[in-house]
Amino acid sequence: MSTVTAHISAPPRRRMSKDERQRQLLDTAWSLIGQEGTEALTLGRLAEAAGVTKPVVYDHFGTRSGLLASLYREFDTRQTQRMASALKASDKTLESRATVIASAYIDCVMVQGREIPGIIAALASSPELEKVRRECESVFMDVCRNALAPFAPKIGLAGLRAMLGAAEALSGSAANGELDASEAQDELYQSIVAMVKRQGNSSR
Repeated sequence: MSTVTAHISAPPRRRMSKDERQRQLLDTAWSLIGQEGTEALTLGRLAEAAGVTKPVVYDHFGTRSGLLASLYREFDTRQTQRMASALKASDKTLESRATVIASAYIDCVMVQGREIPGIIAALASSPELEKVRRECESVFMDVCRNALAPFAPKIGLAGLRAMLGAAEALSGSAANGELDASEAQDELYQSIVAMVKRQGNSSR
């Protein structure tokens, strides 16, 4: 009597939708930057790490610059949305709003880790990427201007740029371990309050 061995094949893997594949590629890119640094992130390396062919990655991002722009936009959108929600729920005082802005900025960079300072630095490598950065910064500064307007109705671009420069420098130092996150948040808070009071006094 012969014995028939049944071979049970695994069910076929479901093909990812384009949005699902994009999510997978972005998650893999974040992981690669965290492990190997921004310089190691190429479309070929991403394809290898994600287990897909190069044409799949090129179809989603086109170029390395396109990939970096997508990563930065994702980070910026998450950061701005988080800050806007917290501002909406905050007390209507300068101290409360400055605390929200400082904590939202530093916290988002700390959650993302050392990847963000590297991406910000990479954005300066081409006019195309610098344009993306400027667009994202403009949205962030508009949210801050609106939140702080009750205390300084005419906050100028110079003041907002100074605030943003402090935010980038302090969050970068916190991300690389040079400062504690709490130190960075407190210093940024103090910078925001001082800037708003200065701008408010100059408009009187």
